[in-house]
Amino acid sequence: MRVSLPWSAPRRRLRGRSLGLALSLLLLAACSGPGQPAPRAQSTPQATASPAAPAAPAAAPAPSCGDPTASLRPQGSQPQPGSMPQGSYMRTIQERGKLVAGVSQDILLFGYQNPIDNQLEGFDIDMVKQVSKAIFGDENHVEYRAITNAQRIPLVQNGSVDIVALTMTINCERWQQVDFSSVYYDAGQRVLVPRNSHVQSLQDLGGKKVCAAAGTTSIDNITHAPNHPVPIAVSEFTDCMVLLQQGQVDAISTDDTILLGLAAQDPSLEVVGSKFTAEPYGMAIGQSHPEFVRFVNAVLEKMRQDGTWATLYNRWLGRVSGGQPPNPPGPKYKD
Repeated sequence: MRVSLPWSAPRRRLRGRSLGLALSLLLLAACSGPGQPAPRAQSTPQATASPAAPAAPAAAPAPSCGDPTASLRPQGSQPQPGSMPQGSYMRTIQERGKLVAGVSQDILLFGYQNPIDNQLEGFDIDMVKQVSKAIFGDENHVEYRAITNAQRIPLVQNGSVDIVALTMTINCERWQQVDFSSVYYDAGQRVLVPRNSHVQSLQDLGGKKVCAAAGTTSIDNITHAPNHPVPIAVSEFTDCMVLLQQGQVDAISTDDTILLGLAAQDPSLEVVGSKFTAEPYGMAIGQSHPEFVRFVNAVLEKMRQDGTWATLYNRWLGRVSGGQPPNPPGPKYKD
């Protein structure tokens, strides 16, 4: 397994209170496959009176796709590892000897670089490992590429990666550009603020600076909120946390799963309010490989049925979710 950064990816690492000791003390008890992510050059994000990379005005709505969480149904029996069908995209991956996956290295609990051993770990990383295991018979035939949220769709479209597992919400607009697996996790957008803040929800942030990553549904939801918070878009959510710690933004708003990971790194921050959106996560795959979509959906079906999904949930999210693990999202199919 190898980890690399595409040439176009920003090469930066978080600088601030959230680094090093805070992360090390709060690592979950888990291990990942071998891999050495390339180090990022250090930089500190900036926020100014004229926000860097503000969210663009809304585009025209994409055509409806019906139920966006409906994917392609698995067909026939699942091929044995190492024996992918001739002519299939899985066979191409098998003959290449590796699955190329776009992931995050900055989202604690879902896809992050463990500062102790420099391995990539998290719920999304383990989703990719299960696909590798189904193709090759073990989970370590993966080349992970650390990418930004904004790069997810372009890198799938141009074939730089085979699959993206990076807290990616399925919606109709994105279905116009890539295909998705069935839902593997249900998240929802909330708000992260300092504990001494009086903010209880996004409704309390009218006219205030609210940070999220560029290229996400989160920044869109902030932009279109009726109380008009000021959207601040940055490359990574860890950049948002630095800005929040420095007082350059008033809050971060994104999926609760990401916010829980940020709060775990800094006890002076807390997640507030109820979920105000539904964010069903899917793995993105190129539109020219429907057989690969069906294959991945068969992998997810097996994970739901044999308890693997629940095991991975408990491994990464059980200690921060504060309750019984939910049932895995049930699959929906359009055919």
